[in-house]
Amino acid sequence: MWLLSGLFSSDMAIDLGTANTLVYVRGKGIVLNEPSVVAYHVKDGKKQVLAVGEDAKLMLGRTPGSIEAIRPMRDGVIADFDTAEEMIKHFIRKVHKRTTFSKPKIIVCVPHGATPVEKRAIRQSVLSAGARRAGLIAEPIAAAIGAGMPITDPTGNMVVDIGGGTTEVAVLSLGDIVYARSVRVGGDRMDEAIVSYLRRHQNLLIGVSTAERIKTSIGTARMPDDGRGSSMTIRGRDLLNGVPKETEINQAQVAEALAEPVQQICDAVMQALEATPPDLAADIVDRGVMLTGGGALLGDLDLALREQTGLSISVANESLNCVALGTGKALEYEKQLRHVIDYDS
Repeated sequence: MWLLSGLFSSDMAIDLGTANTLVYVRGKGIVLNEPSVVAYHVKDGKKQVLAVGEDAKLMLGRTPGSIEAIRPMRDGVIADFDTAEEMIKHFIRKVHKRTTFSKPKIIVCVPHGATPVEKRAIRQSVLSAGARRAGLIAEPIAAAIGAGMPITDPTGNMVVDIGGGTTEVAVLSLGDIVYARSVRVGGDRMDEAIVSYLRRHQNLLIGVSTAERIKTSIGTARMPDDGRGSSMTIRGRDLLNGVPKETEINQAQVAEALAEPVQQICDAVMQALEATPPDLAADIVDRGVMLTGGGALLGDLDLALREQTGLSISVANESLNCVALGTGKALEYEKQLRHVIDYDS
């Protein structure tokens, strides 16, 4: 029965991210990319899922008392198991428009720093959501594979994956991790930094979605050359008199707001370089460092890192999708990459 159910299913790889969940189906590529958000209605103490993904994200910060929109993933791991399970089920059903009889094999990427308990929780959620078998792959390995790095060669490769909740810095050689460090700073921390900066300096309270829009539109890791840079108009609530207010924010202010999270990412890279064996460090000087993840798209982040490390820093072509593409490749080339997929723990 177990084998038979596999015949009717499309095996898939899931990048279960703090900000977005991407699903890769064997032979088809990435077929789904939606926010990791679930909105539910509480009635008589029971949760009833109203919306998942894109529709639920629109509800964040805008819900009445009876409806709650939450992110079940925090810092790259599951914070709310029941809601995460519902979200995974929803995405599997959306991709897998077949009978309930079919059970796909699913590979999920997890942060390198995830504890055995967190790994077990992710595996259990995926199995409960309808997988016949659940494998786990470390996020830095998936990111490096997705960025097209030759990780199976006997040379050092450094990848910095900046996600929504965590930044993973890893040195890889011969298909495995030589050194890895996970810091709990990513896109979400950057959004929070912008919110608190505006609250402190302009007495303006904005929502996280507005902060994210500022980050993606004019976000930069370095002070602009002219000391101001481009600007955009934002709206929020004036904390002094409590009324809605419109104001302008420029790139110099955003760079100032993001200085701390950017510095934490730079420090993590420097610590990884210090802990790298000398021969691999020499390879990294030749090859440079690869940035992946949504956070890699922050303006001038590569230049900020280059100034601190003195190394050549490049941003992966499809940095947003690198982890999902790498997890998908591990699924496609499972025989060659089986040593990096964990089916047991």
